[in-house]
Parts: sequence; structure tokens; C-alpha cells
Amino acid sequence: MVIAIIVILILVAVVVVFGLGFVYTKTRKMAKLAKDLPSLLEEGKLDTLTKLDQGDYRQNTVKTKPEELIVPQIDLQKVTEKPATLKDRLVVSRSVFSNYLPKLSKANTISAEVYSDLEEALLLADVGLKTTTSILQNLKTKIKEKEVTDSELLLELLKGEIVSCLKVGNSELSFPEVKSETDKTKPVVYLFVGVNGVGKTTTIGKLASQYIKEGKKVMLAAGDTFRAAAREQLNLWAERTGADIVSGQDGADPASVIFDAVNSAYSKGFDIVLADTAGRLQNKVNLMAEIKKVKKVASKDPGELAEVLLVVDATTGQNGVTQAKVFKEATDLTGIVLTKLDGSAKGGVAISIGQTLGVPVKMIGVGEKVEDLMKFNAEEFVDALLDL
Repeated sequence: MVIAIIVILILVAVVVVFGLGFVYTKTRKMAKLAKDLPSLLEEGKLDTLTKLDQGDYRQNTVKTKPEELIVPQIDLQKVTEKPATLKDRLVVSRSVFSNYLPKLSKANTISAEVYSDLEEALLLADVGLKTTTSILQNLKTKIKEKEVTDSELLLELLKGEIVSCLKVGNSELSFPEVKSETDKTKPVVYLFVGVNGVGKTTTIGKLASQYIKEGKKVMLAAGDTFRAAAREQLNLWAERTGADIVSGQDGADPASVIFDAVNSAYSKGFDIVLADTAGRLQNKVNLMAEIKKVKKVASKDPGELAEVLLVVDATTGQNGVTQAKVFKEATDLTGIVLTKLDGSAKGGVAISIGQTLGVPVKMIGVGEKVEDLMKFNAEEFVDALLDL
């Protein structure tokens, strides 16, 4: 019993001694910290108090740095590099021919296999069977007449055939200056037609921006009163470009909107009216009847209808040619606008439309920027397509 009491007393004494030692140590550290605190604050070396348990506070302090100014990094190469060329834009279209043309250029003779490869390349590029057959027949005839055996000359003849398919009519946008009976200049009217989703409204907005930069006064006509948000989309382009706009209520008569826009442009002395139209009604018959009516109104005084432009999504391939046939039956098309050529489009549809319908391609869309709506040049297009 006595021994047990002695052991307990010894343990209590040990605990007391260690406790006093711990308190003493902490007290000394806190006293030292209190003493050095002013200088630590001045030097910016004071770390969090939680690190005091990990050792001496002088070893656990981190000198803080003033907050650094973050400067955006500018890629000077991108800033100074030249704008993308048409060849760069037509990367998908060009890739089709690039798989075949190097092989053709290295051929020792112009054999049946060469024609077979060429036919396959044209079909894969969405040129279409009818146009491809016509190109190859003309090519064979010229090669026989000129007694061509050099594959390099074959490619030159191929380029010439494709260019001739594209050079139908006038590829320049018409901008006549016509006076009214009162010797006042009539506003030029461009009517844009096409199915929904091909990019009519975007094309109108881009063209409006380009004309306004040239100093022309532009009026937009929101004639697509059937598609949801079509009017709002064209209004947004009007705000962006500084163009005026005339629009009606949803479901309103499109022809009346075009009529009001032309008369407003004439009274205000505007140079051009860019008119949007519906891309879808209850059925094809109703749509074509509406287009005919709109065109008839747009042709009347005081406006001067200069262009009826069909907008075609190039990614639809030969379906775009079918669309063009239907619209040509309904109205006399003066030109084609091919959009989305920078995407998955093969580009050959431009060749097919020109050769099949005899309607010139006048503009092409190769990107999202305003300047990516470009005037069409057959030679430049074919050079970019064939990578020549």
C-alpha cells in the first residue's frame, strides 16, 4: 500500500515538472515574439502564428512579395501575320484534290487510270456526275486534239475546263445608277432568297457592313416574317453596321415590308436596299409563290431591282444544286452566294451550279468575319481548290 502511494506521488511529480517546463518554454517564446513583433511587422517577416509550434518563428516566416502586375501575353506572330488566304480557307476542299493531283502530276503517260483517278477526285469534291462527265469528255477531246502526253499540261487543261464551268454570265454585283422621272436616283435593290439555315441574314449583314464602309447608305428590309427571330437577327445587324431597317410584325405580308423599305430608302436618299425573304412556308408551292410576289413588288418604282441572289450552303453538296433549280424555276436568279466554304464543304458544288444552271457565283462566304464574304473570282477559286 505504501509502495503504491509512493509510485503515484512520483508520477504526479513528473507530470507537474513536465507541465511547468512546457509552460515556461511557451512563455519564453511568447515573450520573445512580443519583443520582436514591431521589427517583424516592419520587415514583413511575420508568418502565421500556427507555425510557432513547428519550431522557432524566425525559421518559419516567409518574406511576402509585393503583388505582381499581370500583363497579358500578346502573340506577336499572330498579330503581324498576314490574313488567311483563300487557299487557307478552302482547306477541306483542297484536301480532296491534294490526295490525287500529286499522283497525276507524276504520271508518265495519260492513261485510263489517270482519268479514273481524276473522275474520283471530282466526284468526291461534290462536282456531281453530270458536270464531272462533261469536264472529262472535254478534257479528252482537247488532249487528243493537242496531242498532249505531259501530265503537267493535263492539269493546266483541267484548270481551264473548271474555270470555263464557273465563268457563266457576269460574276460582278450589279450596281446601276438609274434616275426617276423627277431626276432622283433610285435605290438599288438586292433580293436574297434561299431555304432556312443557309446564311441569308448573315450574308446581308456582312454585305451591308462592306457597303457602309464604302460610304453608301444602306437600308435593310426584314422580309422574312415567318421564321422565329429572323427580324431580331437582322435588327442586330442594323445596329452593328449603322444601317437603317424596315421590318413588320411576325407573320406580316413580306411583300409589304419590301415595298415599305424601298419607298423609305427612296424618300431618304439611300443607295441600296438589301431585302431578306422567307426560306420556308407551309410547302414548296407556297414558298415559290411568295418569292414571285416579293420579286414583283421589288421590281416596281421607286426601286431598281438589280440582283436576285440565291444563298446556298456549300456543305449541302449536290442538294444545293437541287435547291438552285427550284428557285430558278420560280424567279430569274442573277447570281449565287455560296456560304460556309471554310467548313466541311468540298467546293465542287460551285462548279456544278455554274455548269448546270448557267447562273454565276457572285460571292462566297469563307468565315465568320465581315471581310470573309468575298467577291468571287473563278481563276483564284480554282487555283485555291487545286492548290496550283
